[in-house]
Amino acid sequence: MADTDPALFYTGLVADLYAPLRSSSNDADIYAGFVERCGEPALELGCGDGDPILALRQRGLDVDGIDASPDMIDRCRARAAALGVTVDVSVQQMQHLALPRRYRSIYIAGPTFNVLPDDHAGLASLIRIRQHLADDGTALVPLFIPDATPEHALGKWKTATDDEGRTIRFTTLSQSRYESARIHSTRLRYERDTDGEVESVERDFVIHWYTQDQFRDLAGRAGLTVTRVLDLDASSFAFFLRPPALGR
Repeated sequence: MADTDPALFYTGLVADLYAPLRSSSNDADIYAGFVERCGEPALELGCGDGDPILALRQRGLDVDGIDASPDMIDRCRARAAALGVTVDVSVQQMQHLALPRRYRSIYIAGPTFNVLPDDHAGLASLIRIRQHLADDGTALVPLFIPDATPEHALGKWKTATDDEGRTIRFTTLSQSRYESARIHSTRLRYERDTDGEVESVERDFVIHWYTQDQFRDLAGRAGLTVTRVLDLDASSFAFFLRPPALGR
């Protein structure tokens, strides 16, 4: 299965294995601090299966969430119910965001913006973010420029054990990189082994990247002012955006 739509990527077996196989979880303190500084209500874009939105809701913060994957939203709601947490989450794509209220804080917990397929989708998403920001609102958008997977790492498995004791794993089978289009695509294989019976699926995971100048231009075209750029490491950075009247 060769899908580039994130809503289709994070479904079925991939949605099941996403949380137990990821390298790290989002630091809830970072996003709670952002919301506490910039104000409520807040909106988490790409909330996935609930990390970190559920931790923020446990702290009493007024945070809504959206994600493009119905399977991930189902998992988020199930986790919220198990924790006894109420949360308002819905299945929506960033580029078609349509919610009934505006927000003082809008954030993406990680570089989910990079899974939007092209500049057109990125611009549409920023326009929707601008429309949903309160007049004194702030948006936080982390981004990264991906490195190629080392050749020696291709075909090597990352393995874990799920809550039911089953072996789960994934590997990168191959990769393609298109510098002019700013696209890096990897072919991934996920497996779950239940007493020797192996479920598997292959998906294409596509990253579309921006330089800081390119994203700054895109934000300006969407009617947003860049107030700060935070360099996270050599290839990762985060943009803070506000409506123009308050960005000066």
